[in-house]
Amino acid sequence: MISIQFLRTVLLGIRSLALHKLRSALTVLGMIFGVASVIAMLSIGEGANFAAQEEIKKLGSQNIILKSLIPKEEGQAGVSRSEVVVYGLTYEDLRRLKGTIPAVRQIVPMRIVHTDGRYRQERMDVQAVGTIPELLEVSNTRVARGRFITSNDLDTKRAVCVLGSEVAQALFPVEDSLGNDVKVGTDYYKVIGITEPTGAATGTGGVEADDRNRDVYVPLTTLENYVGQIIVRVVSGSRHMEKVELHQIIVGLESDQAVPPTAKVLRGLLERYHKRKDFDVLVPLELLQQKEQTKRIFNIVLGSIAAISLLVGGIGIMNIMLANITERTREIGIRRALGAKRRDIVSQFLVETVVLSTAGGLLGILLGVAIPFVVEAMSGLKTIITTFSLILSFGISAAVGIIFGIYPATKAASLDPIEALRRE
Repeated sequence: MISIQFLRTVLLGIRSLALHKLRSALTVLGMIFGVASVIAMLSIGEGANFAAQEEIKKLGSQNIILKSLIPKEEGQAGVSRSEVVVYGLTYEDLRRLKGTIPAVRQIVPMRIVHTDGRYRQERMDVQAVGTIPELLEVSNTRVARGRFITSNDLDTKRAVCVLGSEVAQALFPVEDSLGNDVKVGTDYYKVIGITEPTGAATGTGGVEADDRNRDVYVPLTTLENYVGQIIVRVVSGSRHMEKVELHQIIVGLESDQAVPPTAKVLRGLLERYHKRKDFDVLVPLELLQQKEQTKRIFNIVLGSIAAISLLVGGIGIMNIMLANITERTREIGIRRALGAKRRDIVSQFLVETVVLSTAGGLLGILLGVAIPFVVEAMSGLKTIITTFSLILSFGISAAVGIIFGIYPATKAASLDPIEALRRE
């Protein structure tokens, strides 16, 4: 139980602080802003890293994504070249993967064409993705209405498509899209399904700022039949022709443990048959681990910067307490002359510093919790307030009060009673 003596000491400390309300309030401000900055910085950093990790998780931690890249020497040659640029992944690579890579759950090839989608007067830029039914098994793509591509669609090269949620909304703002024919590029496809909305930071093309909601999924065989082997792009009025058999291959594995060794094997296999650097191997699991490491470092840096504010607040508390000792020297001498022991003097001044720091800590928590909500409302940034940040900031504020209060309290207790009574 809390003793009566301790309660009297606390009340005496609060009464002493109340004698100088403005001075105490200004001292508490340092702790308030210090605690609030710790919570706000950690919540913003936590939110940013959470959003990045969620986007990487959408690619699948058990997946390895192989992408076609235009070689640097070809990209530097300019877009006005008249010859066809040949690069990227091939069906021969696909056959090698199926025959040599163990622990594979699915291997999904994709061909991607940037074009436009039209329905009557509506139009929008889309990404035609030729793929196979197994895409649903290795990605977070889900069908909201209708159905996805089937093996029969592939075998018969049917002109059917599955619209991304944004495409369906843009081309069919009023009527139902299912069963209607949309024009993708120069060809018509019957809409058989609509996908669920997904995040916009990662698309089928990788971790770039693609939007899966703007994809139009069609059977791979149908896209090849309609588009052909050579893709023609018009850039700044110039025609750029390229031949890419497959833009992407997603390799889905049985477990996370198989990802690192398999990724190493895939890199070696592709390097053996691709003399030019016209491919890239993207491993979401490695990106996720890197993000987690970056998150830890980021939080340490942000926490350290914010802790400086608490340190400054602690120095302010020490300063005000040393000033109080000078002003209350005669009071200390009288208390010592009346029988107060040194520990009583230490307790009184230590209680005052702890009251200042804990009051600042509690008010700082309220301000620190409010700041992330304001930031999220005004900027749209994701913020996450964790229990750890609340406990950490308040714990540091209380510790600062004790640490920076020990010296003033000890100095007050060490005053000679006779000299204290003589001082004016």
